[in-house]
Amino acid sequence: MKYTFYKYQGTGNDFVMFDNRKNEFPKDNESLVANICNRRFGVGSDGMILLEDDEDTDFKMVYFNSDGKEGSMCGNGGRCIVAFAHFLDIIEEKTVFIAVDGLHEAHIKGDVVSLKMSDVQEINEKPNALYLNTGSPHHVQLVNDLKSFNVIKEGARLRYGVYGEKGSNINFVEQNKSGGFDIRTYERGVEDETLSCGTGVTAVALGMYHMGKTKDKIIAIKAIGGNLEVSFEKHNGLYSNIYLKGEAKQVFKGELTW
Repeated sequence: MKYTFYKYQGTGNDFVMFDNRKNEFPKDNESLVANICNRRFGVGSDGMILLEDDEDTDFKMVYFNSDGKEGSMCGNGGRCIVAFAHFLDIIEEKTVFIAVDGLHEAHIKGDVVSLKMSDVQEINEKPNALYLNTGSPHHVQLVNDLKSFNVIKEGARLRYGVYGEKGSNINFVEQNKSGGFDIRTYERGVEDETLSCGTGVTAVALGMYHMGKTKDKIIAIKAIGGNLEVSFEKHNGLYSNIYLKGEAKQVFKGELTW
């Protein structure tokens, strides 16, 4: 079989994309997905995304981690699939689509995609950290000297040692001189540090507001792969109208044969 694929990246978080509206891709084949995502033997990416038809919305997003297993919501992947749907002329400037965590609204202008994330009600306080779910589970922890912090070693320790086999994404944060926040993330499913994590950036913005580290409701977050912005509202303990905003770009197009 031959399949046309597209490569997208959102602040360095990269994804292999397939137009699967004809349901031709063998998505139950975990080893195939893992091989496609492998940076030595495949295309190479942090994850793989299928764009599929949906009766009630513009399209359906099906996301796979680079280990080949279907994953929870991916914020940067969500922004990238909006750019992909725009490229395929499925949508114009605005869209509503369905993902594993429910409905998402988004709009695109040029290379910038603003994606509405799921509401967040609960933020759990842990020793020296916070835990919340922004479509994917996230541990948020303030550290000193983030640049030299051993994210892979400490991230893996927390991911398995605190959260077990199911795990959590682990975010390390430091406030910068501009009042925003720098972030580095260890992602479960990738089992490594990634250049950016959209649901992690969202979790950090809400977490820092919850901790009183900022009073802003439009928060600039700097990941290794680039800059993102999170805006939100809070009423009666509920975080709503949460938007993740940043660039999402097509990198290249290719053909896979197997």
